[in-house]
Amino acid sequence: MLNIGIYGANGHQIVHLFPGRKNVRLAAAAAFKSESLPVSLRGKNAPRLYGSLDELLADPEIDLVSLCSPRRADQAGDAIKSLKAGKHVYAEKPCALSEKDLDRIIETAEKTGFHFHEMAGTTFAQPYLSLRERIKSGVLGTIIQIFVQKSYPYVDTRPQDEGVDGGLTLQVGIHALRLVEHTAGVRVRKITGIETDLGNPKSGGLKMASSLVLSLENGGVGSVVLNYLNPHSFGNWGNEHLRVFGTGGFIESVDGGSKTRLVTGEKDWGQVSLEEPGKEYFDFYAESLSEGKAMPFSVEEELHPLRVLLEVKQKWLPSS
Repeated sequence: MLNIGIYGANGHQIVHLFPGRKNVRLAAAAAFKSESLPVSLRGKNAPRLYGSLDELLADPEIDLVSLCSPRRADQAGDAIKSLKAGKHVYAEKPCALSEKDLDRIIETAEKTGFHFHEMAGTTFAQPYLSLRERIKSGVLGTIIQIFVQKSYPYVDTRPQDEGVDGGLTLQVGIHALRLVEHTAGVRVRKITGIETDLGNPKSGGLKMASSLVLSLENGGVGSVVLNYLNPHSFGNWGNEHLRVFGTGGFIESVDGGSKTRLVTGEKDWGQVSLEEPGKEYFDFYAESLSEGKAMPFSVEEELHPLRVLLEVKQKWLPSS
């Protein structure tokens, strides 16, 4: 049995996965309100509740800590502390806000022998899982150009301090870069871009829009549009687009994943079949620990989308 402890609720904490997973149990929680637990995890099934990460790490039963740290700027340190305490770690994105901290996490995992993974399951949700499989089949030929849009609504609760959630380019852009590398299967070689706070209704550091230009390792190119400008009237929380163009045709998912299409040189195939259910990235991780199964990506492949975003954010992206 793999005993899980969760810390924090600043992000997509994994409480919705329990119960219902074989050989995995939510045993304890810290910095997490009991009323936020699913009804099935209250009463006699409730995890032990702690007030701090240190208390959680002192629990000898905990095998793995899932981090959604109250401040994302502290999460790399929380991950390192957890690894040194003898716990495997599963961390909300972005798991670190600098390349130095990202490298420190990886080095600590290697030194301690405990495993670290980011919540990097973007490509295993539908429709992207099915698009990934079609692209891997080679139907598009050589990938030449990729376009990704990630647009979310502005809400007053969006933090002005990027230390809380990482900010637009990191915490939203990481999904876009995963779609390029993990779904389309082409690695980013170089990246440049710009962001703006134009339209921010408050005084603070919240960026409202970001544009990135990608040079791909195979010689192709790509572009990414990120913003907090999706009108609530659109109907979907995320207005997402992915278009992958190759020498043999194109494949796309548009309007928040509600429409897909595959067109090749000989035929318009219409909507892409989404019969296969999406997969939880945490399940891959749990199986790797309990059954020795391989993860879909190496740690380096998993974290490369974040690494290139950290590069553009820290070195090339000018402040508006």
